[in-house]
Amino acid sequence: MKKHIYILSSLLLVSGMALAQKGNLKRANKHFEMRAYQDAAELYETKERNQEVLQNLADSYYYNSSLQKAIKTYRELFVEYGDSIDIDYHFRFAQALKGVMEYREADKHLRLYYNKPVNTLAFIEETDKTTPHSFKLEQIVNQNSSSDFGLSFYGDDRVAFASARNSENPAYSWNNLPYLDLYNAKLLNNNTLEDIQPFSDAINTNSHESSAVFTKDGKTMYFNRTNTTRTKTDEERIAHIKIYKAELVDSVWTNVTALPFTSDSYSTEHPALSKDGKTLYFASDMPGTFGSFDIYRVAINEDGTYGEPENLGETINTKHREQFPFISEFNTLYFSSIGHEGFGGLDVFRSNMVNGGFDKPVNLGSSINSNLDDFAYVVREKDNMGFVSSNRTGYDRIFGFAREINPLTIYQVEGIVKDLNSEELLAGSLVTLFDESDTVIQDTIVGDDAYYIFKIEPNKKYKVRGTRKAYIPQDVEFSTDSKGKVQHNIYLNLESFADAEERVKEKESGEVQVELDKIYFDFDKSDIREDAAITLNVLVDLMKKYPSMEVEVSAHTDARGPDQYNLDLSKRRAASTLEYLVSQGIERNRLKSIGYGEMQPLNKCVKEGICDDEEYDVNRRCEFTILN
Repeated sequence: MKKHIYILSSLLLVSGMALAQKGNLKRANKHFEMRAYQDAAELYETKERNQEVLQNLADSYYYNSSLQKAIKTYRELFVEYGDSIDIDYHFRFAQALKGVMEYREADKHLRLYYNKPVNTLAFIEETDKTTPHSFKLEQIVNQNSSSDFGLSFYGDDRVAFASARNSENPAYSWNNLPYLDLYNAKLLNNNTLEDIQPFSDAINTNSHESSAVFTKDGKTMYFNRTNTTRTKTDEERIAHIKIYKAELVDSVWTNVTALPFTSDSYSTEHPALSKDGKTLYFASDMPGTFGSFDIYRVAINEDGTYGEPENLGETINTKHREQFPFISEFNTLYFSSIGHEGFGGLDVFRSNMVNGGFDKPVNLGSSINSNLDDFAYVVREKDNMGFVSSNRTGYDRIFGFAREINPLTIYQVEGIVKDLNSEELLAGSLVTLFDESDTVIQDTIVGDDAYYIFKIEPNKKYKVRGTRKAYIPQDVEFSTDSKGKVQHNIYLNLESFADAEERVKEKESGEVQVELDKIYFDFDKSDIREDAAITLNVLVDLMKKYPSMEVEVSAHTDARGPDQYNLDLSKRRAASTLEYLVSQGIERNRLKSIGYGEMQPLNKCVKEGICDDEEYDVNRRCEFTILN
């Protein structure tokens, strides 16, 4: 009897544990769905590590910036279930690896994700050479707060920012910090915030408020506010974000209303105003995005209404997150992205407005972007100062920056290409930059202004070469010495073969030919005779003098005899001439042979019986046309 009771008790215990496991997993999934990632991770760690648990556990650590734990869990996931894992996990695993600067391993997963080569270290090296500015960052001193971000200009002498400093607010389940409120303060010259004041209860509620931006007159504010209710999506229940507008009336913020294009079904966030106040930029995951959050703009009409939101397109937006737009007084768009190639997490990019659209974004480089999230960039272009937010220290922090021209972008060589004798600009010429090992670094075909420019690096030796068809190439060597010479002006003066050599003539057709004494062949033969060899040696000497010269050898017959016979004979004679030149040391790849038969007469003798021997003789010839 005791034995049966023991077995029954054991079965009940196992069954109860199974039910508890199932219930706890359901609770973990609920936390994950609600984006309470810290609580979700704690529960998943107690569960059997199947594919679902590992995926959600790794993502929970990733989204909560516990990157080492995320990497460890992603590795376990890929070892156990590699073939069945959705491709998006490769992207998040790569971002986690970038977050700890494990770039080579990250690139392996990004290559699989993008199905193309990825080399992050090479990208970083190139970006630091080409990004327009370098930045000097200094953390803003902000006592009594563990998390602040999104500082913006608020009038002439104050700033506004979002902060989790209000301990009376509820805790946010994502990171267990208090909900965000908006504050304003004075910013002292030593980057310390003073006289910190919360905005009124009309602005700050029991939900998140952040990303405040103000019109020039300071009487209108746009800001984020998170909905207090969550909306069920396909996979999770989300509290969406809306952009609100508030008006300052008699020194009181009032008339707080959500903008008409916001919704309970998607988020609109991070407002930014153009200099003239007529365009509002923002981020949204509304229907029609390329994937996650995209950057949009919307017209603000004279009567206070709004136009239709316009997606900025695939040059700016990717299938991943683009957020935190800022439009400067120079109409330069700054924004943060995890979709464009970067250092890890969100990076700050810039894009210039061109004819109403925006050009390809440029990463701002390692002096401002880190391996973690960098965002909420604002700048006063004329003052070369601004602010950026980052979680590189573990929590969101605000950094002030001063910027200057990136010295690596100052190093350059430039010039024009012209004819040595006529001084005519030589549009269409090729200019090539070589390093000290004679490896091609860059090249360009110059336009109508014959101008070229190359970015170069300090303390290196270079060679620039100008080339053009029927011209003698010119090489100029130079170095970027350590004494500070950063710019080189090198004018390439090319001399044509026709000007340099008496035997080289430019024809009316534009072809440039080497004129030699007539070459004779025995009747019905293609062998090079001794007298022909003496004539061809003149061409040999010329081609040895100019190692870049390339020549087409063409043979022609008169119109007497069958067409096909004449064509075949001319081909044999042209080929025989080429072989003789090769036998005298001219590289084969500098030569081309072609037989034209009787197809290119120089006179009217186009058939038999209409000319005398001397007239037919004009058409029996070899020509040597300079190809390069």
